[in-house]
Amino acid sequence: MKTFKLCAVIVFALALTAFAVKTDKSTGYTIGDIATDFSLENIDGNKVSLSDYKDARGFIVIFTCNTCPYSVAYEDRIVALDKKYASKGYPVIAIMPNDTDVKPGDNMAAMKARAKAKGFTFPYVMDEGQDIYPQYGATKTPHVYVLQKTKKGNEVKYIGAIDDNYKDVSAVTESYTEDAVDALLKGKEIKNTKTRAIGCSIKVKS
Repeated sequence: MKTFKLCAVIVFALALTAFAVKTDKSTGYTIGDIATDFSLENIDGNKVSLSDYKDARGFIVIFTCNTCPYSVAYEDRIVALDKKYASKGYPVIAIMPNDTDVKPGDNMAAMKARAKAKGFTFPYVMDEGQDIYPQYGATKTPHVYVLQKTKKGNEVKYIGAIDDNYKDVSAVTESYTEDAVDALLKGKEIKNTKTRAIGCSIKVKS
């Protein structure tokens, strides 16, 4: 009887541990985690993966879309990030995470038109199955993840906002994403590794 009770306790404890691990993973990545690769359709019809970038030192992954006013306000700054850092080894990869039945303005045709109109210099891919944004833990558009290539893989180094003022670029006092990438390029510690993303909620079917 004692043996049976002991086994029951062990099984229960293992069940709780498994549940706890699953719950923790459901919150997405945190600083120091290794981001898994993806293969998502770009606006040019090709698939884009992190592994495609053999010479990259890291990535600026930004979950964004066409229809969110916050994302629209940041479009020029996202283009500027890619122009500044792609040549230094940190290209932008923009991922559209919304369900397009909920937000038709974010469908592939609209993404292509928006990218052309704004002169996007980076991949603009669709998380069609909505499998990738939960892995990252993205909740807003825009939501930034700065990754650094390491021997372990693409390590998450910064999570959060692009900067501290979506309304007016001239009023920005903290350029979080730029500061993070600059620190990595200089081999220094990132001052703010995590900030609160400001934007629209990612749209899913109810």
